[in-house]
Amino acid sequence: MTKLFGTDGVRGTANTHPMTPEMALRIGAAVGRYFRQDGKVEHRVVIGKDTRLSGYMFENALTAGLTSTGMNVLLLGPVPTPAVGLLTRSMRADLGVMISASHNPAHDNGIKFFGPDGFKLSDSVEAEIEALVASGVEPAPANEIGRAKRIDDGRYRYVERVKSTFPRRMRLDGLKVVVDCANGAAHRVAPDALWELGAEVIPMGVAPNGHNINEGCGSTHPQAAAEMVVAHGADVGICLDGDADRVILIDEKGHVGDGDQFMALMAGRWAEEGRLKGGALVATVMSNLGLEHYLQERGLRLERTNVGDRYVVERMRQGGFNLGGEQSGHIVMTDHATTGDGLMAGLQFLAEMKRSERPASELLHQFDTVPQLLKNVRFEVGQRPLEHAHVVAAIAQAEADLAGGGRLLIRKSGTEPLVRVMAEHVDAALMERSVDAVVSAVEEAVAT
Repeated sequence: MTKLFGTDGVRGTANTHPMTPEMALRIGAAVGRYFRQDGKVEHRVVIGKDTRLSGYMFENALTAGLTSTGMNVLLLGPVPTPAVGLLTRSMRADLGVMISASHNPAHDNGIKFFGPDGFKLSDSVEAEIEALVASGVEPAPANEIGRAKRIDDGRYRYVERVKSTFPRRMRLDGLKVVVDCANGAAHRVAPDALWELGAEVIPMGVAPNGHNINEGCGSTHPQAAAEMVVAHGADVGICLDGDADRVILIDEKGHVGDGDQFMALMAGRWAEEGRLKGGALVATVMSNLGLEHYLQERGLRLERTNVGDRYVVERMRQGGFNLGGEQSGHIVMTDHATTGDGLMAGLQFLAEMKRSERPASELLHQFDTVPQLLKNVRFEVGQRPLEHAHVVAAIAQAEADLAGGGRLLIRKSGTEPLVRVMAEHVDAALMERSVDAVVSAVEEAVAT
């Protein structure tokens, strides 16, 4: 059996291995068996999902697998991924499950797992579960089969938790906010939370139909929200992705600010207040060199990890850091949450707008970026283009060309069959030539 778990749980095209209902049932049974090894009499698991049509199918399949091994299942319905992390801890569950492919198109889906502490499972635990999937598990005796129950107020509990991270005596009166919910899991909670805090809310991406999640909207397609901000004279735009664990912000001029600029803002602010633990920000290898220079100028460090918010969180927990994230918009504030939370991050930005009385355009330009270029090359499952001799040679040449003024990063995506080629350099033309040379070599390898 091919490896199930990738960068963020199990992910793929719905009804295609590994994202089939049969495999979801087996995974559910394996996870249930793993978490019932502690000898406790009763075990419970919370399951949330985003708005993909296939979510119904996987919700039922996972429930069947989990209850077959004696787990009691609490079904949250459509809620953001961070809500699952929160409610796993709040409801004293042994396990949390989120059915989502995050920012991927609607035809994809995925399964993410959270332990009883609300944090995503480690690689070692995932390996043990994968072994159980491969070997199969014995179902529980008939009198020990688990129960399933709908929890109707999960999203309200989440909204209250997110609002509790906002300054107690502060309101959003006078702020006009465009919020793009990507037709995803936050289509109700995000507009509600903003309205309850006093903002004038202009919602978009709030009409999910099972097929339109992330389609031309949300954090991966912020252009529509940017146009809406300008058209309505809004103060700021907040773009979430399908499961609302990442955010991209838009200033009042329609300019897009990424996770790096937001992290720079918060790191600088928290350092001034003595709140930035360890004097460091944790981010991935994808974050811009400009962010690193910004931190160094303030006597702060950038701790880099592999791509994936789970690796950011792991490093934060290891080092005792409390702020981290990704350029793509995962923002992790472990003082408040166990995973990336797009809505929570958006509220923190609005709080800084109110506190500083500065426009979004100023707050979203903390540093000048070093020119950066990212290109993707799709390959077929089973192909290994990075092992071809001419690709290896092209990468070596590009690294030599960029040495001194920048860097080159080549990696396989953990969520899609893509080779990602990213470079940074003070000489933008040299950077582009280097990236194009590597991309051409990879494309040639894929075609043969």
